Amino acid sequence: MGAGPIGFRTPLALFFLSLGTVVAAWWWLATPVALTRAPIDDAAKLECVSYAPFRNDQTPHDPTLIVSPEQIAEDLKELAKVSKCIRTYSIDNGLDKVPELASRVGLKVLLGVWIGRDRAKNAQLCDIAVSLVKEHPGTVAALIVGSEVLLRGDMTVGDLRETIRSVKPRVDIPVTYADVWEFWLRYREVGGDVDFITAHFLPYWEDVPPRAEHAAAHVDDVRKQVVAAFPGKEILIGETGWPSHGRMRHGALASRVNQARFISEILERARRDNFRVNLFEAYDEPWKRRWEGTVGGYWGLFDGAERKLKYPAGVAINNYPFWKLQMAGGLLLCICIFAVGWFTRKRQVALPPLASWAAVAISASVAGILLGVSADKMLHESYGLGGWLVQGFLLAAAVTAPLLSTHALMSGRPLPAFLEVLGPRKGLTPLFMSNMLGVTLMVTTLIAAQTALSLIFDARWRDFPFATLTMAVVPFWTLAFLNGSKSGERPLSEAVFAGLFALAAIYIVFNEDFENWQAMWTSAIYLLLGSALWRARTPAAA
Repeated sequence: MGAGPIGFRTPLALFFLSLGTVVAAWWWLATPVALTRAPIDDAAKLECVSYAPFRNDQTPHDPTLIVSPEQIAEDLKELAKVSKCIRTYSIDNGLDKVPELASRVGLKVLLGVWIGRDRAKNAQLCDIAVSLVKEHPGTVAALIVGSEVLLRGDMTVGDLRETIRSVKPRVDIPVTYADVWEFWLRYREVGGDVDFITAHFLPYWEDVPPRAEHAAAHVDDVRKQVVAAFPGKEILIGETGWPSHGRMRHGALASRVNQARFISEILERARRDNFRVNLFEAYDEPWKRRWEGTVGGYWGLFDGAERKLKYPAGVAINNYPFWKLQMAGGLLLCICIFAVGWFTRKRQVALPPLASWAAVAISASVAGILLGVSADKMLHESYGLGGWLVQGFLLAAAVTAPLLSTHALMSGRPLPAFLEVLGPRKGLTPLFMSNMLGVTLMVTTLIAAQTALSLIFDARWRDFPFATLTMAVVPFWTLAFLNGSKSGERPLSEAVFAGLFALAAIYIVFNEDFENWQAMWTSAIYLLLGSALWRARTPAAA
């Protein structure tokens, strides 16, 4: 591109090109998926679905919590419209009322008993479960004594088998135990104590998870291995599902489309090959995000807050159901960025070169596309006051960075060093816009460093902040390289952060799979931010 000044037509052309890019990108992002079978079909109810009643801040880790029967009844009324059965995991926290309430709406119950290390508590819970079975003989279809206690290491195989044997003679319905499929293959002796095998198949959480497109076939292949290991025993898929939000693992992308696709395909295989499936799970559970990250809270068929189906029959399925609003917000931000560039240009004696307008167009296009994605990620990934503050500050920096960087580009000013903002004044009239740009850069750098360290030391549960960081970093990078100095001292603090981001990017690339485009994208943005900080700068004129 030429370096000489340009007039009106080229910025106008770049403006319309950016607007068109934003519209085209959102048109593509919002493309609905066509499935051969609807995830939830009104004409064919689900065989069974896992149910937990906890809403908002409610959590089973609160021993004093008793969920009201009215709240449970409200959920079961909706579930009865789409499922024949529900699976529960506990009879604590008010869940002992489930069989009675389920009987009123015609739901069968696979009643779960949450056993663990406390033998006395185990015996007490088993006694209550036996009583519930006897009180509701037409509703409780099976008793599930324990869920993943071997996986968690809460009991030995011997203690588990003893507990199952203590319950089985006391009821006249089938008794089973539930665990991940690997542990059924490892401890096959437990199969002799149960009436049928309840195995969990959660492909997203496997050590090397398959892509969503292949996940249903993978589950079916593994199910057949379990069938072969337990001849004569029915194999119930006790848990299977896919998350609608959260971090990517290898090639496994958590998304609305992928959740709908997996549910549709596994149910079609179950219908064709005549095996039973209990989907995990009925409602999103926000409390799990504290323990499992964002992805833990979004496995539900129903939204956890509004308690509405995510995929109503006849409604197109895409990853961004509010894409028109998100696109409109992006177009508005794009317009604002160009407006800042235009009005700043009019106040300058010398016209800015083409490279500066091209940088504005790139920043505006990136911001216009990713604003809606970033807002969606903030709404779903923020947990607790601290999480909302971090995500809020990062999104605020991402919105202001292209605006302030555009002003600096058109003014011919460089990206300020941290010391220019934090250090003593060097003149009587410090530049407000330069200071604001410096503050925005520091906020972005600090939050980026926090996310980078999290992805190094606690990666399994952490989300990748690729969208919001990109909005902020791209304009910083263009400013640093177009208006930056090729000589002068490199600030020590910026150099330290640049080194941190380089090391984090290398670690993330090797720690994650190359199929994980979220990880690769985030690593690239860390490198981009590090290179902008590494660039030597001379102080802006006061």
